[in-house]
Amino acid sequence: MRIAELLNQKRVAYEYLPHAPAYTAHQLAKYLRVPGEQVAKCVLLRGPISYFVAILPANYQVDTEGLGQVLNGPVRVADGREMSEVFKDCEWGVVPPFGGLYGLPTFLEASINPDTRLVMETHTHVEAVRLRCRDFEELEQPRRLHFVRQNKLGEPRA
Repeated sequence: MRIAELLNQKRVAYEYLPHAPAYTAHQLAKYLRVPGEQVAKCVLLRGPISYFVAILPANYQVDTEGLGQVLNGPVRVADGREMSEVFKDCEWGVVPPFGGLYGLPTFLEASINPDTRLVMETHTHVEAVRLRCRDFEELEQPRRLHFVRQNKLGEPRA
């Protein structure tokens, strides 16, 4: 199911945001002229048991070591091949925010305010949606954890 279809079906208010091709959350923030903390970077991670989706502000990176301590085992960023196998209906390199649509758990960075309006990639590099974090949480039921560290240069990385 496409993200816009899910949001329409569940009657969630959102804004559709077509944009120039953006291959990173940093580019998406730049093209849409929004602060990095409002762009949700979605990262596919491999944990000790399975894959999961982590959602964090674009101007931060995942602390895989810290997550590994919480999850009692190693955590690493999935590679391109793994992403394309898990998200077969998405363009190469896209990690959609709704891991539940793919049978995956989703973790949300705990510092994101529930009232923040987040910009999230859909299934392509040219479409995004903006919705309230609270609405996203109601649909996806992610686990809230602190798992980020800020980039030294402000550059987005997984």
